[in-house]
Amino acid sequence: MSPKSRIPASDPGDTWVPRPRRRETPLGMVGHGLKFLGYSTLAGVLLAGVALPAAGALGLGAKSGAESFESIPDDFKTPPLTQATQIYDAKGGLIAKVYERDRTVLPADQMAPLIRQAQVDIEDARFYEHGAVDLKGVLRAITKNAESGATVQGASTLTQQYVKNVNVEKAGDDPQAVLDAQRKTLGRKIEELRYAIKLEEDLTKDQILTNYLNITFYGHQAYGIQAAAQRYFSKDAKDLNLPEAAMLAGLVQNPSQYDPKLHPVAAQKRRDTVIDKMVENKHITAEQAREAKAVPLGLKYKEPQNGCITANAGMGFFCDYVRHVVKQDPVFGKTAAERKKLWDQGGLNVYTTLDPDKQAAAQEAVTKKVFVTDPVSAAMTMVEPGSGKILAMTQTRPYGLDKDKNQTVVNYNVDAAMGGGNGFQPGSNFKPIVAAAALEAGLPSTQQYPAPNRMDWPTTKTCDGTWKNLEKGKKGGSIPNESAGESGPYDLKQAMALSVNTYFVQMEQEIGLCAVKQMANKLGVAGKASGAPLQELPALGLGTQEVSPLVMANVYATFAARGTYCAPVAINRIVTVDGRDVPVSPAKCSQAMSENTADVINTVLLGVTEKGGTARDLGLDDDRQIAGKTGTTDEKKSAWFSGYTANLAASVWLGGPAGGVPMKNIRIGGAYFPEIFGATGPGPIWQMAMSRAVRDMPEARFNTVYIPDPPPKKDPTASPSGGTGSPSGGPSSPGTGPNRPGGGSSQQPGRPRNQQSQQPQQTQQAQTQQQDQQDQPTTEG
Repeated sequence: MSPKSRIPASDPGDTWVPRPRRRETPLGMVGHGLKFLGYSTLAGVLLAGVALPAAGALGLGAKSGAESFESIPDDFKTPPLTQATQIYDAKGGLIAKVYERDRTVLPADQMAPLIRQAQVDIEDARFYEHGAVDLKGVLRAITKNAESGATVQGASTLTQQYVKNVNVEKAGDDPQAVLDAQRKTLGRKIEELRYAIKLEEDLTKDQILTNYLNITFYGHQAYGIQAAAQRYFSKDAKDLNLPEAAMLAGLVQNPSQYDPKLHPVAAQKRRDTVIDKMVENKHITAEQAREAKAVPLGLKYKEPQNGCITANAGMGFFCDYVRHVVKQDPVFGKTAAERKKLWDQGGLNVYTTLDPDKQAAAQEAVTKKVFVTDPVSAAMTMVEPGSGKILAMTQTRPYGLDKDKNQTVVNYNVDAAMGGGNGFQPGSNFKPIVAAAALEAGLPSTQQYPAPNRMDWPTTKTCDGTWKNLEKGKKGGSIPNESAGESGPYDLKQAMALSVNTYFVQMEQEIGLCAVKQMANKLGVAGKASGAPLQELPALGLGTQEVSPLVMANVYATFAARGTYCAPVAINRIVTVDGRDVPVSPAKCSQAMSENTADVINTVLLGVTEKGGTARDLGLDDDRQIAGKTGTTDEKKSAWFSGYTANLAASVWLGGPAGGVPMKNIRIGGAYFPEIFGATGPGPIWQMAMSRAVRDMPEARFNTVYIPDPPPKKDPTASPSGGTGSPSGGPSSPGTGPNRPGGGSSQQPGRPRNQQSQQPQQTQQAQTQQQDQQDQPTTEG
């Protein structure tokens, strides 16, 4: 078939029709000179630069060109293509797709034959006939460029275009490197030609075409034919029909000029040009072409969905946490640059620990109980005891950058190093850590202290010396209990149920601050959420140093797992798109305390949720055993509830994101609160979420221990000849406390919520507020 017969009449400028002889100009003579060089042995070198204006080639010696050509190494390396990474929940649901470049690499058999043919016909119709250089195309381009004195036609083969795209891919997101890779210089053309020759030696034409279709940019953040098919037609590349394939093939030359979203007329005209080329090359019939041209573009466009911001059900923050894990865990690369490269190159299927049902339960609770427009926010994390798996992570304020919509990218659930802020004071949520340290130090579960209503901060041993109170006699030199009538002695059960500040300060004094700090470290509280180390101050045990909900949820998960601490786990498995497993860090678990110590803590914290405890109203719908601890800080700026069953732990924080909102006389979630406590603010969020989360979980029970109640306090007004007065010690009075003499369990099956029904509601509410006030340390951290 002659060149003339292969070119449609509608494009006469791209034919070999003879022209009348005309007077030669100097520029035309240059063109003839370059034609002559094209037939020399250096044709492949010099003619690789034909995309330049003809005059630009003047002055280039054949000898220097040949030397440059031969000096280029032939070990052309194709980099791993940047692909999209898919992040999945524990049940296989897609959380988000993240990418630097939206691309999914396909094998040839997953591409419609029509797109393969259309791309060849419009870009390099003789692709299967020539080698790395198409001499006929070169001569044609020389003629046109020489006549015009400018670049009007290129002669790069599809293989050479592929080489250029590889160089752009190697340049990554470096703007200067990208410009250099696309620069139209003779040196660049020579380099591309040398590599193209090497590729033609090493790969088949079909392999080169497949690589080309996977690397090429099609506009709108779509790299490769699969992303393009999904972007413009919401289908896979293997399902493209003729007009769709023709439109996508036409985009490659100039994705902006032929953008079907912005320039539909130009896009359709370009599509029809591709169809004409396919007829010309006898790959479709004239009738097929007529039918294909008759249909509209038929776009089913999908906006690029990139990053954690696209995640549903509040999963954006967990998605971002996974990103931090990959970029920080040495198992994914020895250096930060290697880990970033792994994430940025993509092509990963990341299967995470997130349970979509538990996530939905947590998301519903934090958004229904606290409105996004409220001055405060809530955050909640759920952790599986014994494995460290993060099962839910969410917060009231949505993931995003629009401050007008109260969005944020700060994850309130985690430490600063993992995408969070500087954390929040946990208040009395920290007191079980003090108790665990004391039990490990040898103190009995019946330990009593005088626990006066107010006391000076005592001199206390630290890891490296002694802390001394230099503020005695001043406001900051003492610590009170919240209720004026709250005065010891108390034992551990009573002090924990009522959250007695002075009791735990005296416990710290006996065991030393170093023991408390070391126990906190064993439980995953390695430091403050900001990354600063924990300070050895007596107020440490009262929760004045900022932590995150994930850290606290894992502390309580350790209690539930009978003392086995497991570092948080977010990723179950990672697989590359070609099916290779990427190693992930194994579970890192250790025995933070003896099982007996954990059993005592669980027994004591069960009492917090029973009659007389600050969390007695937070029972779950199915009345299964729960344990936990409330916490409220100075001026009610932060409130917590961390609670757990034997097989699920969760921590809820409520407060101002910047830590500066006193929660007094405040509306939250449409309800008015005179003041917020751990049991009245975050507690109901925990209760709502956990009731739904455990619905399909087996009911597991704690291993509890018998802790005898102390003798009742004597009523000083009682008659000397009479019996003792009524006990004032709260829940640990004989026969009424959370542990009954002779019983190994602190509860009968289910929670004895009916014990509360005999108390008038108004009186009970007042008692809740009075007792819950004990949750707040009275010193700022």
